[in-house]
This record gives sequence, C-alpha cells and structure tokens, in this order.
Amino acid sequence: MTEALAHGVGERSDLPIPLFYAYAGAFAALVVSFLALGLLWADSRFRGDRAGRVVPLRLPGRPARIVTLLLALHTTGLLLLGPVEDNAAPHLVYVLFWVGLVPASLLFGPVWRSLSPFRLLPDRPRRALPARLGYWPAAGGLLAFTWTELVAPEPAAPPTLLVFGAGYAAVQLAGTRVYGHAWLERGDPFEAYSTLIGQLSPLGRRADGTRVLRNPFDGLDAVEPAPGLVATVCVLLGSTGYDGFSTAPAWVDALQSGPLGRTALGTLGLLATVAVVALLYGGCLGLAGLIGGTRGLAPRFAHTLVPIALGYLVAHYFSLFVIEGQRTLVLALRLDLAVDQNAVAPETIATVQVLAIVAGHVAGVVAAHDRSVRLLPEARAVAGQIPLFVLMLAYTLGGLTLLFAA
Repeated sequence: MTEALAHGVGERSDLPIPLFYAYAGAFAALVVSFLALGLLWADSRFRGDRAGRVVPLRLPGRPARIVTLLLALHTTGLLLLGPVEDNAAPHLVYVLFWVGLVPASLLFGPVWRSLSPFRLLPDRPRRALPARLGYWPAAGGLLAFTWTELVAPEPAAPPTLLVFGAGYAAVQLAGTRVYGHAWLERGDPFEAYSTLIGQLSPLGRRADGTRVLRNPFDGLDAVEPAPGLVATVCVLLGSTGYDGFSTAPAWVDALQSGPLGRTALGTLGLLATVAVVALLYGGCLGLAGLIGGTRGLAPRFAHTLVPIALGYLVAHYFSLFVIEGQRTLVLALRLDLAVDQNAVAPETIATVQVLAIVAGHVAGVVAAHDRSVRLLPEARAVAGQIPLFVLMLAYTLGGLTLLFAA
C-alpha cells in the first residue's frame, strides 16, 4: 500500500492493481480504438455547437451567486478568525471547491458560470476584450493556484490562501470592470476550468447561452480554438502529472535535501512538467501537420486534451475527495463524527484511477480521429493521426506510471 503526501489538505492512500496489467489493458484499449476508428469512421460525425436538443431549463443564477458570495465571505472569515487547528477553510477551498467543481461540471455543465459571484457585477465593458488574450489569463491563474496547492511551503496556512484569494479577486474585479463579463469566460481560471470540463457534460450550453441535452462528444467538439487554450489544458495535465511524481521517494528526497530548497525546486519541477506536456503536444501536432499537409493544427486539436485532463483529475483526486470530503463536512458543520478512512475499498479506488486515465485517453483518440477526418485530406487522414496516437499512448503510459510512482 502506498501513501501520498498532502497536496493542499489530506492524503491519498491507494492500492494499485499490478502495473503490468494496467499497461496491457491501456495499450490494448488504445490500439483497438485507433484501428476500429480508422476502419469504420471515415467521415466527421460531431456537430459541435449545432448539436443537441433544447432543454427548457433556467437556473436561479442570481440567488445561487449570492449564496456563493456568502460562502466565500464565510471562508474568508474562517481564514482570518477561525481556529488554528481543525479549520474548515482549507478543506472548503481545496476539496469542496477545487475538486468538487470536477464532478459538478461533468454532471451539470459549466456550473461556475452559474455560481460565480463576480457575475453579480454589472456587465458594462469599457472596451472590447482583445482576442489575443484568449485563455492566457486562465492559464496563468490555474498555474498560480496549482502552485499554491502543490508547491507553496504551507498550502493550507491561512496567509497562503488569503494571499491567493486576494490576488484572484483583484484580477477578476479589475478584468470585469474593464471588459465586462466577457473577461470572466476566459479570464477567470475557475470558470474556464469548469467550462472546459462541462463541455463533456450531457447538459450543455451553446455559445448563445441556450441549454441543450447533447452527446458529450458534440460538446467537446464545440470548443473553439483560441490563444492560450493549449496552455490552459497543458497546465491541467502538467499539474496533475507533477502531483503524481512529487510523491516519488527520489523526488521527495531531492525536495528535502536539494541545494535549491523545497519551494524553488518544486516550482522548477511544476514548470518543467507543464513544459514537457506542452512540448510533446506541439511536436506531435507539428509532425501530424507535416504528414497531413495541413498547418496550424495545434489549436484545432486542443479540445482532445480535455478528456485526458479530466481522466487525470479523477485519478488523482478521487480518493482525496472520498476521504477529505467527509472531513470537510465534519469540520464545516461541526459534526461530532469520525471520518471513515475505509469508505471506499482500496481496490475500488485503484480501479477507478486506472479506468479514468484509460477512458480519458480513448475519448481523446475518438475526438482526435473525428477532427482529423474533417481537417486532413482523405488520403492522409489516418496517417496524419499516427503522431496523435503516439502522443495519447505516451500520455497514457506516463499517467499510469506516475499513478504507481508513490
């Protein structure tokens, strides 16, 4: 049995299945799906933003945002005035909010858009949001948050969370004041995070705001290429990758005894992991473009990384959510209850982790194939996918290796 160090709050305690069987199953699933798609899927089938059946659903946006604002103020109060021991605030941030956004967005679509207290501000832009900004502010915000969670010397300390929260709020207030709500769509890291994951929800939202019930792959296909989109997804992939190998004994020893110090070395490790993910993606898409005779493919295939990132997030946070979710409720509601460390069997946790990574990559292969037969010449569509398939395979084996690395 392996035991992971805390990231933000809590621990992950996982009992993986044998690594060989995980590798074999993942390899077989990817190869079979790639071959089957090449033989049976000759034309693009996903319709993106045009797909879906309109759902006459209207969520109570303003009341929900007011409740979220009150919860945020309550959490801030706990950070400022709460107890030193057993303070619920870090659990509310790292478990209920950060991890909880994943299942909530997957089930109900881009929920943070409906919950964000910043959308209570009037939408009165002073100028148009520059197209070149794209998702870059979101990528920077997500990198800052994951650094706070995984690298900061005391991630659960109130001063650490207060500094991040103040910076996050200041940026969102300033951005909304200048650019209106258009800023929040791609400038708020958590709205971008929730929206990208929410594209895989059956309950989706079209670009005009219409709510629809649709095939999750149609929702994924609706992700529009934009500057910084690749960087945003690579931050999600790279940060969960760093979370995986940061618990390896060799890396823990290096953090504790290295000449650079724990924080500096951890920062370099996080940045290097994100950079490796991005370089692999850019290199493989560049090669795919050469084979397919088509330029500028990287932004157009960025959506294929979203299910992979989702699989990594589920794999790395599932056990934390199960255990620390209980603790969050106990501390927040001041319940006199014990946390059940065995609420889910270790074998179940390991199975969910492996299946999440493999399923995420298979979904990425499907999305990549559909986009390839749409963009690449028919004679080169399958050959052009080979670099993408190699990339998916590398990400899969790398993710499984990190999962077992602790």
